[in-house]
Amino acid sequence: MRILVVEDDAKIASFVTQGLKQAGYAVDHAREGDTGLALAETTGYDAAVVDVMLPGLDGLSLVRRLRAGRRQTPVLFLSARSAVEDRVKGLESGGDDYLTKPFAFSELLARIQALVRRATHAPESTRLSAGDVTLDLVTREVTRAGTPVELQPREFSLLAFLLRHAGHPVSKTKILENVWDYGFDPQTNVVDVVMHRLRAKVDPDHSRIETLRGVGYLFRPHA
Repeated sequence: MRILVVEDDAKIASFVTQGLKQAGYAVDHAREGDTGLALAETTGYDAAVVDVMLPGLDGLSLVRRLRAGRRQTPVLFLSARSAVEDRVKGLESGGDDYLTKPFAFSELLARIQALVRRATHAPESTRLSAGDVTLDLVTREVTRAGTPVELQPREFSLLAFLLRHAGHPVSKTKILENVWDYGFDPQTNVVDVVMHRLRAKVDPDHSRIETLRGVGYLFRPHA
C-alpha cells in the first residue's frame, strides 16, 4: 500500500515517513502543498497525511482541489490547532480525519488503517499469512512454520506486499511502485537483490516464492 505524506516540518516528516515504511507501507513525501497536489493527482494512493499549514498551497486548499477533481483518496489532516472550529474546517474541506500535534505514531497508524478499511469497505488485518508464513504488521514479527525470522525493513515491506497478493503474479514495476519510494529507477535490480535476501530467510527450499520469467514473482499460498 502507498501513502502520501505532505509535511514541511522535517522532523515530523521523517518521524511519520520512517514509521510508515517500517509498518510495511511505501511512502512518498512532499514538503509543499503544490508538490503534494501534483503527486496526489497523478498517483493512486491508498491514503494521504496532509499538514494543514504548508508553504504555498495550504493543506485545506490542497484537499479541496483534490476533491474538486473527483479524487477520493482518504485524507488525514495533521495540525497544531486543536479547536473544534479548526477540526470542522478540516472535515468540511474534504478531509476524512483530523489529528492534532503532538501525536503518538501508534495513533496515526491506527487512524490510517481505519481510513483504508473504510475506503475499501474491507477490514485490513494486522496479521498477514499464506501457508506457514505469517507476518504481523504491528509487532513486526515474522515466522515460518512457527520459527521466528529476522528481516530488515525493506525485506519486511517486500514480504508484506507479496503476502497481500499471495496466489497472484506481481511485476517488478508493481513492487517498485508499492514497496520503494516514488521515482525509483525502474531499470534497477534492487528488487532482485532484496528478493534474493528475502528468499534466503523465508524460502530457502524455493517452495514459496516463484520467479515468473518476463512477468515478475508469485508467492504460492501452498507449498
